[in-house]
Amino acid sequence: MAHDPSAPSPVITGLKGLCPRCGKGHLFQGYLKVRPTCGVCGLDLAFADTGDGPAFFVMSIVGIVVVGLALWAEFAFSPPIWLHLVMWTVLSIVMSLVLVRPLKGVLVNLQYHHKAEEGRFR
Repeated sequence: MAHDPSAPSPVITGLKGLCPRCGKGHLFQGYLKVRPTCGVCGLDLAFADTGDGPAFFVMSIVGIVVVGLALWAEFAFSPPIWLHLVMWTVLSIVMSLVLVRPLKGVLVNLQYHHKAEEGRFR
């Protein structure tokens, strides 16, 4: 596959929630719903099906960070269990909400960039 140097970076445009082809139009309609088409270049975004990919990456990243911080806090400060419960629940929810949209954008952009499609038997 030949690399087009004029094409926008799929990671940068995905993190910003922009169209994978032009890098200018918005990818999302609402918080997580992908628009049917790009408002700038008209790209049909019907191909965009990330499935559970963003959720997997969010759970992995949030899990590693929260467990690491919880262990550090326990050994360094020994806070009461109710404080652990409050701190790590809030951090998990906030991190999940912050990460899911950019990660979904990156996966949609990478699908377009690598021409990903459903597997087929020949």
